Amino acid sequence: MNNHLMPEHTKPSFDRPRQRMVNEQLIARGINDKRVLAAMLSVPRHIFVDSALAARAYQDCALPIGCGQTISQPYMVARMTQLLELKGNERVLEIGTGCGYQTAVLSRLCRRVYSIERIEALHRRARQNLRMARHANVMLKCGDGLEGWEEYAPFDAIIVTAGGFASDLWLQQLKPGGVLLLPEGKSGTHRLVRRRKQAHIITEEYFDACTFVPLLKGVNHH
Repeated sequence: MNNHLMPEHTKPSFDRPRQRMVNEQLIARGINDKRVLAAMLSVPRHIFVDSALAARAYQDCALPIGCGQTISQPYMVARMTQLLELKGNERVLEIGTGCGYQTAVLSRLCRRVYSIERIEALHRRARQNLRMARHANVMLKCGDGLEGWEEYAPFDAIIVTAGGFASDLWLQQLKPGGVLLLPEGKSGTHRLVRRRKQAHIITEEYFDACTFVPLLKGVNHH
């Protein structure tokens, strides 16, 4: 969808790897939400990594994006996105913008994404990446993700892209019926947990084991 933004000579080189990524890494592993697959096929992942790593952008792995952070492997982005079960009209809070790739995928699937990044250098890079990929229904903020984003609460869904334990504020900022998805656990050993906020109870389901960078508090202005 954003191919017209790329120089002519790069167009063919990324379409094939992106299609292969969707077929071999996503569909083959059980990602079956057609809207998620379409979003993964349309977002130019190579825009969100350093140009030196662009050739590896569609490989089945996480890649470094600077500041000790990573862009998650395509399967994990698709898996987490599918678990949110977005229909198109939701307002989603993302904790941990990173390079903005997950943000871009979400923005194709919901009404608006509000995304917080604690590392200012990454926040600036994500803003640039998302502008280049022409994503308009996204609001970015440099701040402490553990505090959520009270100003725009309540949210239909909250997705956390760093591993740790949930902030109490997140559940408070969810709508009734809303979903919180995060990689929960101690350093290096996380498990995807989906919590749904019902009238008087919180239900929870556990999914894949995974490894994410740690969820940290505060803001890094360097």
